[in-house]
Amino acid sequence: MSSNFMTLQFASRSENESFARVAVAAFVSQLDPTLDELTDIKTVVSEAVTNSIIHGYDNRPDGVIIISALIDDDTVTVSIEDRGAGIADLEQARQPMFTSKPELERSGMGFTIMENFMDHVEITTAIGVGTKITMKKRLEIQKALFN
Repeated sequence: MSSNFMTLQFASRSENESFARVAVAAFVSQLDPTLDELTDIKTVVSEAVTNSIIHGYDNRPDGVIIISALIDDDTVTVSIEDRGAGIADLEQARQPMFTSKPELERSGMGFTIMENFMDHVEITTAIGVGTKITMKKRLEIQKALFN
């Protein structure tokens, strides 16, 4: 299979989180992923988009979230980017159970989930500029049941 890509941008509204998850899942479906692989990808998209909405834009609906996805042979790369607040201490933010908004009863497991469900996670961030999370996963291409 050759390369294929898509890009979406949408308002930083919580109701758009499910749209983002389904859109990326539909795009990735052309590789015929397993149910577990598709669930992993949908979960990390949800986590990253929710982080952008809650932390990047502090729940303001006027921000923009950009998602791009690339399929290159059996590897999917998904990037979620915001132009929000940025992360002050990335190492601290990546620690399991850390949350900068405990009043929202968040688990603080977003980055941990992303790192466990994907093969590679890269986070770039700058205060007042925003955050970009790029995640890669190699899919097990399903072999035909009958030759």
